[in-house]
Amino acid sequence: MKNALLATVALMATTSVAAADVKFSGYARFGIGYQEDRTGTVNTTAAADPASAEGVDTDDTILVSRFRLNIDGTAETDSGVEFQARVRLQADENSGNGEASSADLNGARFSVIYGGLRVDAGNVAGSFDNLANYFGNEPGLEEFIGQYSGVDYEFLEYSSTGSGANAVFFQYTVGDFAFGASYDQRTFAETATAGANTDDGDRWDISATYTFGNITAALAYGQTDRPFGGEKDTLTVLTLGGDFGDLNATLFVADDDVADDDLNGTAYGLSLAYNVSAATTITAAYGDGSADNDEQQYGIGVIYDLGGGASLRGAVGRSKPGLGESTTQADFGVQFNF
Repeated sequence: MKNALLATVALMATTSVAAADVKFSGYARFGIGYQEDRTGTVNTTAAADPASAEGVDTDDTILVSRFRLNIDGTAETDSGVEFQARVRLQADENSGNGEASSADLNGARFSVIYGGLRVDAGNVAGSFDNLANYFGNEPGLEEFIGQYSGVDYEFLEYSSTGSGANAVFFQYTVGDFAFGASYDQRTFAETATAGANTDDGDRWDISATYTFGNITAALAYGQTDRPFGGEKDTLTVLTLGGDFGDLNATLFVADDDVADDDLNGTAYGLSLAYNVSAATTITAAYGDGSADNDEQQYGIGVIYDLGGGASLRGAVGRSKPGLGESTTQADFGVQFNF
């Protein structure tokens, strides 16, 4: 009787999933990661007082991993309007000490799609996060080198492990053109002192993308109004990307204006991905900026396709934060999609 009841419940659950069109997708990766002079935190009292956490030396080489599962629910009306909802379950290692972390569900994203129009609400990615070729080709299993490293403006991003900003994003595509925009609010403190007054500032961005032949050009502008002092932070980004036979190349140029004068200036970078053979791809990226404290990154990586959605990936690169010391980072492991 118990087995029959369990079988009936399982059948009902399966039927509901099929009727509601719930889909699962994602990927997993694991391997070895090296970071020169890796520093973690000891936080025995940090739960009560985050400022009390102290930096400690930890192993430079650790086991790196990620499990990501997207859960998407979709429904479509008789008139062709599609409604979607997504949550993500993700577990990453603690990069500071190499220990495993538990998986957490993030904030939900809700979408309405009709023709070339898409509107997202909740935990959404903004215009920069969605911008064509913003991230380019990022070498490494962990994709730790980026052409955008010189950007210091905090734009609206999709949160894989948190609740997100509870924002709105829309995009309209017609032919070779695409237009996007997003809006949310950021919370600011009047001073850096604990218990200081806080207030919200408006944050918005817009973007335009055009594809002609094998080239895609994208331009985006974002602005955040800071409530204390009446000032604003801004970011403008131009990207170009194209496929030339076995070569994919991207160019990145940005100008940001933020509260810290040592971070204001022009950011620039490029990335490449070249198919050496049917199974092997070489990747490379370089990013920097003109401001004193902009971060410089460069590195080279390789991807070897094992078939069936699995691949071996690895890279080695250097990072230099502003006037600080350069450090080496490297990783190698396997990634598989499901």
